Amino acid sequence: MTHPSLRTIGISAVVGGSVTTALLAGAAAAGADAFTRLPNGTASGDGIRIVRSEESARVSPSMAANGTSRTTWVSGQITLYAPHLKPSKAGPSAGAAGESELPGSNGTATNGAAATLSTGYIVGCQVNVKGLQGGLSGSLTPTAPSVSGTLSVPLAAGEVKFVPLGTKNIEKPGTYHLGYDDAQIDVQDCAGYAQARAFTTIETTGEVHQKVNLYGKPFSIG
Repeated sequence: MTHPSLRTIGISAVVGGSVTTALLAGAAAAGADAFTRLPNGTASGDGIRIVRSEESARVSPSMAANGTSRTTWVSGQITLYAPHLKPSKAGPSAGAAGESELPGSNGTATNGAAATLSTGYIVGCQVNVKGLQGGLSGSLTPTAPSVSGTLSVPLAAGEVKFVPLGTKNIEKPGTYHLGYDDAQIDVQDCAGYAQARAFTTIETTGEVHQKVNLYGKPFSIG
């Protein structure tokens, strides 16, 4: 049984002038954007599966050329397969709570729904986020379940933050889709190497509680 798709998170950014495309691993021309396509991924639990596809990132240097700021536009498609969930209505939503308030939660807090789905990015300054997953501190907490506009992320050297893009209550079994296109994340105050990786978390309630995390491939944001 298929239910209506999740609300799409779309954050558009207009960039004047021509855009030069280059691999993040290569040496891009001064002032040019760097673009990379990221691999698909999947994670499974007991009767549930998350798939990420069509993920990409485009990184722009700071227009102020100050070396501490940069912008990345991220896109991706998330599909949740949950055909065996026991239906359960959600209570009042508190949104994504953030790692600083709920360490190890990946920003997800259940509220009685059959499952809660959240997605976003882990961003670090002068930190290799390849091995970093749950249990991080210093999170950025948006004021709404889904974000419209630019997310500004202040980062000091050695700091890592979870940046939630959206959260959704799943009340019935089915297949669900969530897409974000050019979601804009501004990294501020990072004078060194910055890196990010996607995360998606599904947490179920009921007699069989489980949490499944899907992490993307880390990529450079300059």
